[in-house]
Amino acid sequence: MSVHFDRIELADVSCHYGRRRAVSHISLTARRGDILGLLGPNGAGKSTLLGLMATLVAPTSGIVRYGELSAEDGANIRRQIGLLAHELHLYPELSARQNLDFFARLYQLDADRVVPTALDSAGLSDRADDDVLAFSRGMRQRLALERALLHGPRLLLLDEPFTGLDDRSVTIVSDRRRALAAAGSILVVATHDLDLADGLVTRVAIVREGKLIADEPAGTGLRGRYRSLVAGN
Repeated sequence: MSVHFDRIELADVSCHYGRRRAVSHISLTARRGDILGLLGPNGAGKSTLLGLMATLVAPTSGIVRYGELSAEDGANIRRQIGLLAHELHLYPELSARQNLDFFARLYQLDADRVVPTALDSAGLSDRADDDVLAFSRGMRQRLALERALLHGPRLLLLDEPFTGLDDRSVTIVSDRRRALAAAGSILVVATHDLDLADGLVTRVAIVREGKLIADEPAGTGLRGRYRSLVAGN
């Protein structure tokens, strides 16, 4: 079954772990071409929201929709989702090429076609046959991003994607994300790095203590706006 959707929508979604309310009554929509910055302090609920969008976490109440479909459509939805989490899901004892070849085959893709393109997009063609164990954090992050993009997902979810990146990696990864959004993908970037989010995201959703306190177009003065809202002013 081929799945197509041009938006992801959270409708009055809550998620509880026992008595702890990780997310409470959040309604939020991201559309094709959006780079949605999901901002908030540690423990605000950002990772839980990404888990909900990725179908890895089931809401306690409310619903997550992918166009006209819901998470109940399961594997068909997940085929259109790319996820880059804190754990990069790379095998350090394998080379960059071998890592991508492995995941390409899991997706039943033509590895000989997609892997060289992915290595080039990551800026790693010259290190393709080096073990990932020898890579810097930035190089691993770039490789993991291409791993998440091999199958051409419509929705890309990124959890703190700037961690440990040097300036070159930041530029490569940010340019890649802008190109994906321009091509019609939906990107959701959870981060607390306001300096790197500013100028990249097109919209911001700010969460605090599991609640959505702002959902608006990105503009100038992001840091001041964020501080004001998170401080409760």
